[in-house]
Amino acid sequence: MVEGARRIGKSTIVTEFAKREYEDYLILDFAKEGKDLKRNFEENIGDMDTFFRNLFLLKRKTLPEKKSVIIMDEVQLFPIARQAVKYLVADGRFDYIETGSLISIRKNVQDILIPSEEYKLKMFSMDFEEFMWARGDLATIPVIRDAFDRKKALGEGVHRKIMQDFRVYMAVGGMPQAVAAFVEGKSYAQIDFVKRNILSLYEEDLKKYDMENREKASVIYKTIPEQLENHNSHFKFSLVDKNARYKYYMDAVDFIAESMIGNECIGVTAPEVTLELYTDRSNFKLYMGDTGLLVTQMMKSSEETGEDLYKALIFDRLGVNQGMILENMAAQMLRMNGHALYFHEFSEKKSGKKQETKYEIDFIIVRKRKVCPIEVKSSGYKTHRSFDRFTEKYPIKLEDRFILYSKDLKFEDGITYMPFYMACCL
Repeated sequence: MVEGARRIGKSTIVTEFAKREYEDYLILDFAKEGKDLKRNFEENIGDMDTFFRNLFLLKRKTLPEKKSVIIMDEVQLFPIARQAVKYLVADGRFDYIETGSLISIRKNVQDILIPSEEYKLKMFSMDFEEFMWARGDLATIPVIRDAFDRKKALGEGVHRKIMQDFRVYMAVGGMPQAVAAFVEGKSYAQIDFVKRNILSLYEEDLKKYDMENREKASVIYKTIPEQLENHNSHFKFSLVDKNARYKYYMDAVDFIAESMIGNECIGVTAPEVTLELYTDRSNFKLYMGDTGLLVTQMMKSSEETGEDLYKALIFDRLGVNQGMILENMAAQMLRMNGHALYFHEFSEKKSGKKQETKYEIDFIIVRKRKVCPIEVKSSGYKTHRSFDRFTEKYPIKLEDRFILYSKDLKFEDGITYMPFYMACCL
């Protein structure tokens, strides 16, 4: 099962895989398949000879056994086929690949038995490495990884070039259609048009969820840019509805995260290796799943595409909105690397003062069985009081602290300062 948000290229990539790795393949697209094919799943899955005879008649194609794969595309639209995988795998004639979007819709799985034979793979939009591949660049990421492994600066000229490429990636994003438009030389207005269509598609899906669950997932998703402008980016339900409460919207937030169109970052009460045991799910941040879509969402209220915003972001002249975009990008890259997202708040009372001082670590991940705090600095990287107090309060190794910033790699005062693009190495 390859699951992920819509329009990230699941169908394309599994079809390409089938072409390269198998003698032949067959695609069942459940967004298009007719009633007869679906009835075959419902009535004949207990008799495999009859099932395959009917399947091949309906599709007007046969497959060589033990050398072919059957792709079940958009399988969430026909859950019975997903349940049938148990029997199809046991039959052993063919291999199977499923793809699914918004796979967590409860009504789609509540009446079926999810097969234990199903192995899930999460697929995201294109990461920075894949973006560079699309541009024909196979050299940049190995250089970045080598510099990270050796903890050695790249040098100002190389760093400046990679940072420029990274800013282009942030602006365009990783949605395959948008990347293709960029590679083909389309204008930023045309690229933005592609992304606006994707956002509209997501909003339509969320509205369907809202109608069925009486919730406001579509409104929550639209407010993400405004939420990220809040102090510390904490999600405030008052921006959704002045009377909103977490318990009434928690399922909608979970749905956005599970659908992989958003990345949820959850507060933890203690920075332990077993982070999930210390979560406070009512205290959270919500990021866009793709930063390029965030850039478009920020401009969606205007009819004209903000070419100036794209240029300002790419040439590091954006100013006030740059911090939220970089923080969203950091969340996206960590999530793409397989990390669940957490953050930590703590307070300290200084001697002689009545009020406590609050501190926050932007992200906490577990890396090589060690707690690693990460700070995102769009400016003012020389002060890091949160890191200093965190180290005093909790016994962690100093070299496991990371600050993501816009300059070249350096190691100083027990902190690894990493250029933003190097988050792909964590």
